[in-house]
Amino acid sequence: MVLRQQLEQFEYERLSPFACKSADSKGRLTPETPCDIRTEFQRDRDRIIHSKALRRLMHKTQVFLSPEGDHFRTRLTHTLEVAQIARTIARALNLNEDLTEAIAMGHDLGHTPFGHNGEAFLAEIHPGGFAHNVQSLRVADVIEVNKDGRSMNLTAEVRDGIVNHTGPTLPFTLEGQIVRYSDRIAYINHDIDDAIRGGIIKDSDIPAECIAFLGADHRSRIDTLVRDIIVNSDGKDKILLSEEADVQMNALRSFMFANVYRNPVVKQNAELEKIRILIVQFYEYFLKHPEELPKEYQLIVDRDGINEAVKDYIAGMTDRYAIKLYADMFMPVGWKLNNK
Repeated sequence: MVLRQQLEQFEYERLSPFACKSADSKGRLTPETPCDIRTEFQRDRDRIIHSKALRRLMHKTQVFLSPEGDHFRTRLTHTLEVAQIARTIARALNLNEDLTEAIAMGHDLGHTPFGHNGEAFLAEIHPGGFAHNVQSLRVADVIEVNKDGRSMNLTAEVRDGIVNHTGPTLPFTLEGQIVRYSDRIAYINHDIDDAIRGGIIKDSDIPAECIAFLGADHRSRIDTLVRDIIVNSDGKDKILLSEEADVQMNALRSFMFANVYRNPVVKQNAELEKIRILIVQFYEYFLKHPEELPKEYQLIVDRDGINEAVKDYIAGMTDRYAIKLYADMFMPVGWKLNNK
């Protein structure tokens, strides 16, 4: 049997000097007795994988609002693709795969229904705004609790990687920096794939300079970026892309914003207005009627205030749950004859 102490020793002996070792973790918000089998980062990964918040990502929009096709990405499939890319890079650089995977699996736990549009509308009405990376950390620290009322209580390294996977601050571990890059590599390339499948763009629409450097298909572009990071980060204390790869990836991202993310076919104004109305009405209603929040969110009212509890409830909804709840709450139901 391989025990935790042996795994920790293996990390010291085999991993890169730049890798974050689980035995050197800065610890948890609430100290816990170590597991005799799993390292601290393995425990974090397992807690995230078994969470309700992760399962809900299955029914949250990536780009297309509630797409009818079975092969379009969701927040959950995006998370899995980020984890796969990140682990490949971590393994090649001899860094800590368990830490990398834990951060990747948890990075989007706080995403709203209806993708970044839902995030933007919630940010407009919630005091202090809203950012999904901050909410992802709040899910782990506050919202996701077990039957004993205990939160995920993740390690400092995983918490840092989650909250800093986007935004101005770099994660303090290389494993967190890998996830930050992997997130962008994944969403840019799989969103291109979905947009082509949806008939929004064609392969020939992608800028020629991007194709020339990154590759002409989904597989080639990811491979180019992953290899570039590995080559440019090897033996260094920071995760880096080459200047040219960074330029071309950002050019591809700009192309996607101009042609897909803000495309009126993808984001129809009438549908976006419906989403805005839904989120605003939910927010205003539950502010006035906190007693109708689920029990776990009523506990948050007592701890953090009504605005935080309402925001947490809305952010945790899936697309289909939000639509059904809105219909149940605000749409009239026709009278039916009771034939008993």
